[in-house]
Amino acid sequence: MDEIVIKKTDHGNLRARRIVCYIAGVLEVLLACRFVLKLLGSNTQSVFVSIVYSVSQIFLYPFSGIFRSAVTKGIEIKSILESSTIIAVIVYALVAWGIVKMIEISRTSHKTIIHHKNNRVI
Repeated sequence: MDEIVIKKTDHGNLRARRIVCYIAGVLEVLLACRFVLKLLGSNTQSVFVSIVYSVSQIFLYPFSGIFRSAVTKGIEIKSILESSTIIAVIVYALVAWGIVKMIEISRTSHKTIIHHKNNRVI
């Protein structure tokens, strides 16, 4: 007797993974914007810059104080290299990856077994 295994995908699993990846992606872009704006010495009086700084500060709080920020003062700008932002990007990416892997492990895919006899499905 021939045995064919048809594997059905779990759409809830795919949806949950996409949601986690989307949220992590938005957070990573926000932190990357903050990193670049601080590095380039952007004007904190700008509305966009102040929104990015205030929203991203919430996510940087657990990592503040791990390392000192490197500050370079120029004639008109003050460039800041925030190592806490780099650490936050790495940690949040690893956490998102771990959550996606846990979703994959916890939700097993369903298998349907169809038996064939003389090329007829029974």
